[in-house]
Amino acid sequence: MHYMAHHEKTRHTKLAWAVTLTASLFFFYEFIQMNFFNAINVQLREEFHLDAVQVGQLFSMYFYANALCLFPVGNLLDRFSTKKLLLFAAIICTIGTFLFAIATEYWIAAFGRFLVGGGASFCFLSCIRIASRWFPPSRMALVTGIVVTMAMLGGLVAQTPFALATEALGNWRYALLLNTALGVVIIVAIAWVVQDRPPDAQAEAKLDHQHLQALGLWRCIKLAAFNPQNWLGGLYTALINLPVFILGGLWGILYLTEVHHITTTQASYATTVFFIGVIFGSPAFGWFSDAIGRRVLPMIIGAILSLIVMLILMYTPNLSLFSVIILFFLIGFVTSSQVLTYPTIAELNPIYLTSTAVSIDSVCIMVSGFVFPPLFGWLMQRGGAHEIVNGVITYTAQDFQYAMWIMPIAFLLGLIIAFYIRETYCKSQA
Repeated sequence: MHYMAHHEKTRHTKLAWAVTLTASLFFFYEFIQMNFFNAINVQLREEFHLDAVQVGQLFSMYFYANALCLFPVGNLLDRFSTKKLLLFAAIICTIGTFLFAIATEYWIAAFGRFLVGGGASFCFLSCIRIASRWFPPSRMALVTGIVVTMAMLGGLVAQTPFALATEALGNWRYALLLNTALGVVIIVAIAWVVQDRPPDAQAEAKLDHQHLQALGLWRCIKLAAFNPQNWLGGLYTALINLPVFILGGLWGILYLTEVHHITTTQASYATTVFFIGVIFGSPAFGWFSDAIGRRVLPMIIGAILSLIVMLILMYTPNLSLFSVIILFFLIGFVTSSQVLTYPTIAELNPIYLTSTAVSIDSVCIMVSGFVFPPLFGWLMQRGGAHEIVNGVITYTAQDFQYAMWIMPIAFLLGLIIAFYIRETYCKSQA
């Protein structure tokens, strides 16, 4: 009965894609919110008089909320209607964006950012939840890759397009109000298209529900939390994912203008291309992993390549704009090996624990989101070569080189961890 149910899922392929992609529009939206700091880093520091650590903290309010909410959210998703929770989250996030846009006080901006982060804790898990109900397990790595691609498109929109919108509208606040309007459009789309399950999956729904009822909330959390594989997967993802936060989300543009002496707009091309790298890399790693029937091997390859490319970026003198753009593309591409931890963790846990187990992976990423950006800022302050111009601190190439070391070290740790993750051969082990 169990296997038959899985293969019936292919009957609704078109609807399955429509539902999953619409749900992932919220993920797309969230990634715009997460990453637009890169485009308006200087304006925010001027507006609210912030140094590197403070802007890192404002950026991180998103992750504080996110990490606080992820565990409860994983459990809510295993228990309640995914669609209703998605709608609730999208509304909270849009309100947060609006508050940030109109904030005149630092604490209001921080509160708006916190709301956005709270809403965000639903986005990835709910997409995976919906996808796992609409697609058979054999397609999950590819589907996960595509869901992540939607997010990266959001990250991309937050780079050059957001910088251009800010310029065209003459003010970052107007760009954010436009952003709020986009949120409203996405809320309507979710309400219209998303469905929790395929129309004929009632029996499966009942079965999952009975399992959860029998296990109870804390036992679910315990089962997921005491599986060390879930934490190893989460650590791998958090370490390999660092460039998304540091180069894509916060410091990439400034790093390039200071260290590689290119203009802000040129630098935004590189950070845009970084997300294009992830957009191609995520489905590519998903496809490669499904094709060779291995999860851990591609993760090891990804970590080694990430280390090599990052060192080339850091230690090749006088890189041309073209080389910088290519290197950013490659960093995005090779660090995409991190998407494989999601199907791996799903395969190492019973199906009714999917959300709770995958939420451990997400908690690790989000915790890294509030540890590393302020740490990077702190290392830049420690670099000791910056100066203050008109009350805004200007950082130098030396500060950046010092702080950038955080990434090769993280990749090396990720590589070591990958050797301890159990190979699932792309089959459910639970």
